[in-house]
Amino acid sequence: MLYVDIPTLPEFRALAATRADACVSIYLPTTPVTQNTAASRIELRNLAKTAVGQLQAISFDKRRLAGISEHLAALAADDEVWKFQAHALAVLVTPDMMRTFRLPNRLTAMVEVSDRFHLKPLIRAITFPHEAFILALSEKAVRLVEAFADLPPHVIELHELPKSGADEIKRQANDKRSRRAGDRGAEGEKNLLRKYARQVDAALRPVLAGRHTPLILAATEPLASIFRSVNTYPGLVEDMIATSPDRMSNAQLAAAARPMLDKAHARELDAIKMLFEDRKGQGRATSDISDAARAATFGAIEQLMIDIDEVVPGTVDATDGRVTFAEGPDAKSYGIVDEIAGRALLTGARVFGVRKDDIPGRAHLAAILRYPV
Repeated sequence: MLYVDIPTLPEFRALAATRADACVSIYLPTTPVTQNTAASRIELRNLAKTAVGQLQAISFDKRRLAGISEHLAALAADDEVWKFQAHALAVLVTPDMMRTFRLPNRLTAMVEVSDRFHLKPLIRAITFPHEAFILALSEKAVRLVEAFADLPPHVIELHELPKSGADEIKRQANDKRSRRAGDRGAEGEKNLLRKYARQVDAALRPVLAGRHTPLILAATEPLASIFRSVNTYPGLVEDMIATSPDRMSNAQLAAAARPMLDKAHARELDAIKMLFEDRKGQGRATSDISDAARAATFGAIEQLMIDIDEVVPGTVDATDGRVTFAEGPDAKSYGIVDEIAGRALLTGARVFGVRKDDIPGRAHLAAILRYPV
C-alpha cells in the first residue's frame, strides 16, 4: 500500500516563497515494501553528506549546519517513518524546520542546496494528479469513489443526497395522489431525473470545492446526459464509464477510470502544445530561459511546461529577471527553471511538470504568455 501526502497548491506556494540562509532539497526513490527500505535510508544519508559538504565548502555557520544535520539524521533513523512510504520521498529542510512529502511518482535521487527550496520534482505530482473522483450514478443509488494510481479506492461520504434516489422520484411521478400535471409521462420523468441530478450536483459541491481533481462519470442514458447538463464542476472529464455502476465494485470503477484519466492528461498536453504554436507568431510564447525568467518576474506567464528531470544551475534577479548561469551546482546557485516555475505559480500561472519529450522542441521549458514581454 502507498502512503501519499502531496502538497496542496497553497502549501507549494508557501514553500516557493521560503527563503533561508540554507535550504536543502533532497529527493530519493523509496519503496512501499517496508523490509526493502534499507537502501533508501542509506541513500538519504549519502545525499545528506553531499548537502553538508556543499555548505562546509562555503564556511556555513557550524551551529546552523548542525541543525540541518540533526533533522536529516533523525529522519533516517526513524523506523516508523520508513514503515509507511510510497515511490519517492521529498525532504525539504532548513536549520529551523523540515517538511517531507511522500510521492506516488518515481524520482531519481538528487540534492540541491541554496537559499530557497528546489521544488520542480513536486510540480508533476501537483499538476497531474494521480487520483480521480468517480461519480457512480444511477436511478437507484449514487456513490462518489476516490481512486488512486496505486492505492485501493474508497467511497467518500456525501451529505444531503436525495434520501430515496431517482427511482423514488419516478414512483412519485406515477403516484396519482401526488403527481402534478407537469410530472406525467416521459417528459415528467425526465424533469424529475433532472431534479435528482441537481440534488446530486449540490451534494458534490462541498467535497469538490477548490479542487482540480478530474471527475469521471459512470452512468447510463438518459441520466448521464441529464447530469452533464446540470453539472457545475469544471473538472468533469469528457469520457465516461458508459455502463450501470450498480453492477461494478469500487475496484472495477477505478480500473475503468485509469485509461480515461491518462487520455484526459494527454489531451490537455496536446491542447497546450497547440496553443504554444499559435502564440509564437504573436510574440506570446517562448522556449528561451532568459525570456521566460523575465516574463515570470513580471507576472506575464499564463501557462508553463517544464522538464522535471533536468536542473539548470544559476540565479535569477529578483527585480528584472536577469539570468546568470552557473558552471555547476553549488550552495550559492539554484535551479533556474525551478525558480521560473515558482515565480509563475505565485502569479497565478498553471505550471505543468512533464518529460522533455513532451515540451515543444525538447527545450527546458515552454512558456505561454499573457502578453508580449
